[in-house]
Amino acid sequence: MRFKNRLFWIAAFIAFFVDQLTKYWVVQTFSLGETLPILPGIFHFTYVTNTGAAFSLFSGKVEWLRWLSLGVSLLLIGLALLGPVLERWDQLGYGLILGGAMGNGIDRFALGYVVDFLDFRLINFAVFNMADSFISIGIVCLLLASLQKSPDSHHRSR
Repeated sequence: MRFKNRLFWIAAFIAFFVDQLTKYWVVQTFSLGETLPILPGIFHFTYVTNTGAAFSLFSGKVEWLRWLSLGVSLLLIGLALLGPVLERWDQLGYGLILGGAMGNGIDRFALGYVVDFLDFRLINFAVFNMADSFISIGIVCLLLASLQKSPDSHHRSR
């Protein structure tokens, strides 16, 4: 028996594991608010907490965000288990989104916030984490997948 949507599961596991591992490292290594310049003035590791969504959007809305993370995770798991065999870019994109949603979702349920630490100061961007990155990369993968699908293949599947 072949494991359906294998790349989806691999991407989800790796994204989740990397997210949780990096957050654990930050919490064990830094004090809240502490920063470590990697490229001074450009990129720092800065330990902050975030009760909002990716890139600090919807700050303070942790209650509904935790349920949104859970809902997205369950929908994606259902898609991979019960849906069709997905194309590679779709598998990768959905898998990365699942890994990121699970990583931040677990933080929201367990802690009431997510741990953020990637601090790009050159562009004065919100501090974020690996889960946010994986979700964003996953969305790019899905966009690439949609661009690769020809209009003819869409009509044939109806």
